[in-house]
Amino acid sequence: MMKAVVFHEHGALDQISYTDVPEPEIGPDDILLEVQAAALNRLDLWVLQGWPGLNLKLPHIMGSDGAGLIAATGKNVTNFAVGERVVVNPTLSCGSCFFCRSGRDNLCKDFAIFGEHVDGFFAQYAAVPARNLLKMPDHVPFAAAAAASLVYVTAWHSMISRGQLRAGESVLIVGAGGGVNTAAVQIAKLAGAGSIYVVGSSREKLDLAHDLGADVTVNRQEEAWGEAVYEASGRQGVDMVVDNVGAATFFTSLRSLKKGGRLLTVGNSSGPKLELDNRLIFARHLSVIGSSMGPTSDYETVMSLVFDGRLRPVIDSLTPMQEGFSALKRLDDGEVLGKLVLVANGT
Repeated sequence: MMKAVVFHEHGALDQISYTDVPEPEIGPDDILLEVQAAALNRLDLWVLQGWPGLNLKLPHIMGSDGAGLIAATGKNVTNFAVGERVVVNPTLSCGSCFFCRSGRDNLCKDFAIFGEHVDGFFAQYAAVPARNLLKMPDHVPFAAAAAASLVYVTAWHSMISRGQLRAGESVLIVGAGGGVNTAAVQIAKLAGAGSIYVVGSSREKLDLAHDLGADVTVNRQEEAWGEAVYEASGRQGVDMVVDNVGAATFFTSLRSLKKGGRLLTVGNSSGPKLELDNRLIFARHLSVIGSSMGPTSDYETVMSLVFDGRLRPVIDSLTPMQEGFSALKRLDDGEVLGKLVLVANGT
């Protein structure tokens, strides 16, 4: 047996407990990960709430991002050894369908995410396919690697692979304090964006965005952010908007684009259903580009940048694994700067 943060039924935070569950068994192509750090994502709260079609084995172990030490290897695993430091690509795919064979495994017919469709990393141990592992340099903390995984590949795939961000282009990021948003600011800076605009809900979050590389910050609590961005851009609008909020911001995000601009939609934290005037899209030659997670190639690229220190995950705080409920409560309350990370043994 082992300890894990689980829920036994879908619902509110009161369904969560830190309890004994069976230690996972590994197959011949798997490794047993001794979890040292596991990062929280808003996805954890959505999975807890549940939705039609999400059929999980209960109790369900939460957590999509994990890093740790290899505790055991399956008989077919030859490229990893017990004791090695590794971080886990949070996505699962079949490896054999058309999309997987063409390097687009995030479009796999059997695509899944740890902590969403299968048990995750808020536990002492996790069973992981060896092909999902990246070896970690000794200088990289487990918490930093776990904090980067899901949000950095999401931001990279949307902005670079799908959005084709080019040096000199202007970027608006809707949201300042979350993991994807803090990653997006850094990636835009690394890509050579001409001007980076960030909309946020507090001065503290906007100060963080500025420190990460934002050129213009707008407090949506104090002014109409669409108008403020329009004026700040010389009444031109921006080339690209990154929006993971959805219903509450989508229309203003579209209006913030210059002619020929593109909106990257990577989530819907405020709700999925939209009502739009399509004339805005076709008359101004706008593109709406959907993106979710990223293929293994993007994951390896962005994590190498993290390992090299060119991208730096923002960590709000570290919390012992057994206090997972309190961390999830903070995430639900929303006043978080960067990533919340659960750790074992003070890692």
